[in-house]
Amino acid sequence: MSLYRDYMKFILDWIAALILLCVFLPIIFLSWLIASIDTKSNGFFLQSRVGRNGKVFKIVKIKTMYSARGERSSITASITNEISYSGKIFRKYKIDEIPQLINIVLGQMSFVGPRPDVPGYADMLGEQDRCILNLRPGITGPASIKYANEEEILSKVSDKKYYNDNVIWPDKVLINKMYYHECSLSKDIFYIYKTFLK
Repeated sequence: MSLYRDYMKFILDWIAALILLCVFLPIIFLSWLIASIDTKSNGFFLQSRVGRNGKVFKIVKIKTMYSARGERSSITASITNEISYSGKIFRKYKIDEIPQLINIVLGQMSFVGPRPDVPGYADMLGEQDRCILNLRPGITGPASIKYANEEEILSKVSDKKYYNDNVIWPDKVLINKMYYHECSLSKDIFYIYKTFLK
């Protein structure tokens, strides 16, 4: 048992997210409006993801692609001609990620943790790897930082799904499992700092 990981982390996340949500609310609204006009659809992108204890929730992001199906995963997100004009800017400055503060306030996510996968991947976790599901998924984390250029990596391989499922995803599982066992406030602060440097 970890006092920080199992108790303090959620409290600190919730307080910080609530404050930041109030601060960034105008930016979220403006981004939603721009994305709605640019994509001619709802500017919010909602997608089912697997969260803590395998519970499915709806992640909230600013829509960055003309085709909703293109935002299914990083595998298809590398199709750059489907990315909207505003989406390129939102992605560059990580503005599309800001609405996930809502998920943190709702207790579905954390600032730092494994990125939430779409349904199906959690079922592939081995028994020794399922400790990852004890964590709330994060906006950023060690695996997210290592694969910050994941779309670029996938754009260079012919079979994107195979490479993701057999190379990138297993490596992310190892990194996230290590994070679970070494989770601490100092490490979370470090990962947030590293995220802003990217």
